[in-house]
Amino acid sequence: MTQRWDDLLFAHWETSTEAIQRTLPEGLTVDTWEGRAFIGVVPFFMNRVRPAFLPALPWLSYFMELNVRTYVHDRDGNPGVWFYSLDCNQPIAVRVARRFFGLPYKDAAMSMKDGTYDCRRSDGKAAASFAYKIEADTHDATPETLEWFLTERYLLFSMKSGRLYRGQVHHRPYPLSTPSVRECDIRGLAPCGIALEGPPTHIVGSPGVSVEIFGVERVSFSPTRNSLPNTT
Repeated sequence: MTQRWDDLLFAHWETSTEAIQRTLPEGLTVDTWEGRAFIGVVPFFMNRVRPAFLPALPWLSYFMELNVRTYVHDRDGNPGVWFYSLDCNQPIAVRVARRFFGLPYKDAAMSMKDGTYDCRRSDGKAAASFAYKIEADTHDATPETLEWFLTERYLLFSMKSGRLYRGQVHHRPYPLSTPSVRECDIRGLAPCGIALEGPPTHIVGSPGVSVEIFGVERVSFSPTRNSLPNTT
């Protein structure tokens, strides 16, 4: 598939490595930067979402998404993203992503009005609101920095039928900027019971990138006895 991700806000909270590890499925290990682990909340816009070589459809290919995620690597050391939730206001996209990618998409009412990005999950269990503006001046993240660690990820991991899968994405490095943020309200977002408290530890924005999305494949591994417990 091809698509654009636009007006992204990357808000991150530093979190206990042990707390995150307990939420991960067998086969994944929390990834850290200088011993520090993070959970990210990322609101953005999905535009021109379509299968390759087919046109975008006005009523289907444009919607909003807010994902809650952490950073992991598999047993071969491949770094990627583990999603706790992905809120979306396009019901068809929610069901396609659940069925074919095994991703924990949630139906939500979402809007952007007067610079405020609002998300209210349809089951009433979570809400979030962000007032932000992505500035025009951009830069690329420097490799090996925290900014690079939190944004440059090209694998996603998911669970389907009790088995671990991974999928590949491709895009140019994010053009990054320091966003203007007036509000960052994440009430109701507590991934697997991990509370995100206080202001974000790190925040950065991006005007967006064009993205290629590939199918998921099963991750094969031999279970080990020293894996930390899985609570998902």
